[in-house]
Amino acid sequence: MLTPLKFQPLFKYRIWGGNKLKTVLNKDYDGDSIGESWEISDVPNDETIVADGSFKGYTLKQLIQEFKGEFLGESVYKQFGEAFPLLIKFIDAKTPLSIQVHPNNEYAKTHHNSFGKNEMWYIMQADEDANIIVGFEKEIDKTQFKQHLEDKTLLEVMHHENVKKGDAFYIPTGRIHAIGAGVMLAEIQQTSDVTYRVYDYDRVDKTTGKTRELHTEQATEVLDFNVEERYKTDYQKETNTSNTLIHSPYFKTNFLPVKGELVKDYSNTDSFVIYMCVSGQAIIQYQQKDYNLNAGETILLPASIKEVMLKSEDAQILEVYF
Repeated sequence: MLTPLKFQPLFKYRIWGGNKLKTVLNKDYDGDSIGESWEISDVPNDETIVADGSFKGYTLKQLIQEFKGEFLGESVYKQFGEAFPLLIKFIDAKTPLSIQVHPNNEYAKTHHNSFGKNEMWYIMQADEDANIIVGFEKEIDKTQFKQHLEDKTLLEVMHHENVKKGDAFYIPTGRIHAIGAGVMLAEIQQTSDVTYRVYDYDRVDKTTGKTRELHTEQATEVLDFNVEERYKTDYQKETNTSNTLIHSPYFKTNFLPVKGELVKDYSNTDSFVIYMCVSGQAIIQYQQKDYNLNAGETILLPASIKEVMLKSEDAQILEVYF
């Protein structure tokens, strides 16, 4: 019988990574400059495996192959087959990420045989004056964009926004973006590892002794040059309620603050559900068994689980489903 499942995270060296995943989220790993903890992944050659319980050692793919719609949800299985549609991460940026953009489903399928990469960020911690780049500050066209790249003035036309804990942003495909220095966040995205770098501060990767590859032509083809009035997402924070955070065609995320006891009924949800704990700690009770969920931990409820009880003195959870 399927139960709530925790997976062993995959820790990724990044040129811009720091140590907050260890010092703040209590992740257990060796090595420096760890920028990403892949919590739940079906990316080829980077599949997460179940950490404990009766399915310990199973990969995400093996669970899908064995349980199909019982695991994913019948409608999700019908749409995606044995491909898990989401990639779940925690990210720590000690220095800024490259300025980058992701392609949509059609472009990614044609050029990489991959999903596109719509994603969202939930800021878990930010140093004083930390910011992100998201979208353009003013209207430019492809010619002007390439000129800014040549002149190394691209940062002047980007929208910079200072961030704090609890801020959330949706990053659709085509939107230029970058996480700034001193930001730790939860990222929910389509299962894709396709990124087009357009600017990387001319820095050298200590592991290779070289600058990282840029993808200017591909980026220019997929960029959305529209300027938005507002990039940050506003949302309610009512306790013991699934507050709509970001609902897109690619995933749904709610902000769920828990105090005391809360019964969650998923009988009308034909999907797996993922809990990412972004603050505090909680207990998930399912069939008289308790599953602990601490800040920086992630747990997956297979679609066959239709009711759980959450218990916490004060936890904040991202509730993710399809």
